[in-house]
Amino acid sequence: MDGSRNPSRARRRLPLPLTAGACAVALLCLSGCSDPDAASAPASTADAGAPVAPGAREDLQSDYQEVIREVLPSVVQIDASDSLGSGVVYDDKGHVVTNAHVVGREKSFKVTAATGGTTLGAKLVAAYPEQDLAVIKLDRLPGGLRAARFADSSEVGVGQIVLAMGSPLGLSSSVTQGIVSAVGRTVSEGRSGGGTGATIANMVQTSAAINPGNSGGALVDLDSAVIGIPTLAVADPELGGAAAPGIGFAIPSSMVKTVADQIIRDGRVTDSGRAALDITARTVVNSAFEPAGIAVVSTEPDGAAAQAGLKAGDVITAVDSATIATVTSLAEALAPHKPGDRVRVSYLRDGEKRTADVTLGEI
Repeated sequence: MDGSRNPSRARRRLPLPLTAGACAVALLCLSGCSDPDAASAPASTADAGAPVAPGAREDLQSDYQEVIREVLPSVVQIDASDSLGSGVVYDDKGHVVTNAHVVGREKSFKVTAATGGTTLGAKLVAAYPEQDLAVIKLDRLPGGLRAARFADSSEVGVGQIVLAMGSPLGLSSSVTQGIVSAVGRTVSEGRSGGGTGATIANMVQTSAAINPGNSGGALVDLDSAVIGIPTLAVADPELGGAAAPGIGFAIPSSMVKTVADQIIRDGRVTDSGRAALDITARTVVNSAFEPAGIAVVSTEPDGAAAQAGLKAGDVITAVDSATIATVTSLAEALAPHKPGDRVRVSYLRDGEKRTADVTLGEI
C-alpha cells in the first residue's frame, strides 16, 4: 500500500467508486474490492427458496459459529497511515502475514485485534510484491491473539464452503460466506490503484464477498484452517467498473507458507519458485496500435534467454502454445511453470520467424 486514498484498493476506509485493473480471466481485477453493501451478505448462489431441514440448518449454523470462534482471534486490522487492510497471525512470535499492497511503502503499523479490540504496534519484516505478500511483526503477542492454522491448499476443492474474515471498510470482525468457485486461476493484479502488478498462479476463486479492507485477511474452510489470503475481487467493465458479485480471488495457503517462512527465516524470499526468461522487455504495437509481442530490451548474462540464443531486439510472440502480445501475457504464460522447466519460445528476428527451447530461470 502506498498510503494513498485510491478507492479501488482493499484498504479504503470509505465506499467510493471502484477503479479496475487487469485480470487474466478476461475480467478486470481490483485488490480486495467489491460492492460495499455486500460486506455482510452471504455470497452463495444457492436457491434461497430451497427447503432446508431444521436440523441440518442448525448443524451448519453451529459449524459456522464454531469456525468464527476459532479463527477470529487470529485476524487483525492493519492501519498504515490513513489506510486499512487485514492480516492473519502466522506464528506465536507475533508475525502477521498480509498483502504487499496493504503495507505498500510503510514500515510501521497500528494493528488491532479482531476480537477484544487490543491495539498494538508492528514493524515490516519484508514484502514480496511479486506474489503480493508481506510479513509484519507485532511488538508483542497478547493473550487475545493466537496463530492461525494453515491448510494444504492443494487439497482445496470446488464447491467447498468457505468464510472470508477481515475488516472491510474498517468494520473489524466481519465475516462473509460462499464456496470455492474454482482453483488454479492465474490472475494479473495490475498496477492501477496502488496494485503491485503481480501475476499470481494457482489462485483460489471464491464467491465469498471480498470488500475493501478484506485484503490480507483469512479465507477459511469449515475445519477452521486458512486456505488462502483474500487479495482480489473483480470489476466488470460492462457495468462501468462496478463490482461483479461473487468473484474474488485468494492467494493459496501453501504459497503463503512458502513465502512467509522464507521472509521470517532469512528476511527476504530466497527461493521464489517463480519461473523467468531472465530478460527486460517492453510491449510492442503494430500499425493498428495493437499489442503485437514483446521486444527484448536486454538479457541477463548467462540467463535463461541468453543461453538459448535470444538477444536484444528479438520480438517474442509465443511461449509454447500461448500467444504473447504484452509483458503481462508473458507473465501469465510463465506463471504455471517452475524454474528448470523447458518451454519453446517463438520470436521474430529481423522479420524472420524463429524458435528456441529455453530452460527457465528464476525470478
